[in-house]
Amino acid sequence: MQDTPLRTSVIGSYPFPGWLEFSSQNLTQFGENDIKEMQEDAVIAAIHDQTAAGLDVITDGEQTRFDFNLSFYGYLEGIELESASPRIFGPPAHDQRGKHAISGELTAPKGLGAVEEFERLKRLAPEGQALKASIPGPFTLSGRLLPNDQYPNRYAITEALLPIVRKEIEALIEAGCQEICVDEPSMSCYAYKADTSVFVDLFNRTVEPAVGKTRICSHLCFGNYKGRAVGKRTPRDMFPDFLDMHVDEMHIETVTTNFVFLDLIEQISKKMDAAVGIIDVKSYYIETPEDVAAIIRRCLEHAPADRLVFAPDCGLSQTARWAARQKLKNMVAGAKIVRKELGLPNA
Repeated sequence: MQDTPLRTSVIGSYPFPGWLEFSSQNLTQFGENDIKEMQEDAVIAAIHDQTAAGLDVITDGEQTRFDFNLSFYGYLEGIELESASPRIFGPPAHDQRGKHAISGELTAPKGLGAVEEFERLKRLAPEGQALKASIPGPFTLSGRLLPNDQYPNRYAITEALLPIVRKEIEALIEAGCQEICVDEPSMSCYAYKADTSVFVDLFNRTVEPAVGKTRICSHLCFGNYKGRAVGKRTPRDMFPDFLDMHVDEMHIETVTTNFVFLDLIEQISKKMDAAVGIIDVKSYYIETPEDVAAIIRRCLEHAPADRLVFAPDCGLSQTARWAARQKLKNMVAGAKIVRKELGLPNA
């Protein structure tokens, strides 16, 4: 059980500053040390925005990643370069993404880079600030890899990736990471048509080395590529099986369903902390502190304050920075309103 009632957190990603977007498209004009400096400055900016908002838990904003998931393919051996986009023009959608062909045994001899990210965050963040590292789970990571004779289906690819992700989790624990989010949005996207008990088994074997050693979080959403979902928004399909996941905090996307499934947090909170998606990253309506406070009050009808965590529905990388900054600020302000009503301390 977490020690901060009505805890405020984030999923992982945060918008890139405009200069980083530009620089990323012109990397050949920078030296190796220039790029390292740029990465560090971007993380400092993400830390600043999150701490200025007053969040209880922050991340590095995934500022050194191309994407919350896709960047990890750069660490994998045994795959070919991503194929060209099958569709260039028209509205953005998942079918515009290419996939990697598998050319050999899937390995990651240098790890997946999450430890380096965490070490940088730990060095740059204010002393005493709660920090979280995030990493995609093996099922989600398998989504952009094409099956072949050696790995004939997505589950076979997942099994090959599972020990790689597990080893990265072990390395994060050794680095002192006290909170790790294992992102598995593909599991929530496909729960309506898959055997959810298989998903639970895959997840639990992935996080096995971390159980009891660090705070394990899961992130379950319905996709956010270019601010668009891909999964069927039916979170009830995940339960009750997902309650058997070995996590300390389970996050589900709830804003986009207008909180219709809010009662699910009652089930979740009996086994783990319930992290509620309370900020819409797919909308430019800026939730007011009172909007946030009103939903928190509804959540308290289903779960106690010390079992509740609040965060955006997904990472904020697809939301403009000006909006992300204000949304986080208002989310924290809303939590403070309700803490005061309950007589709870505010930091």
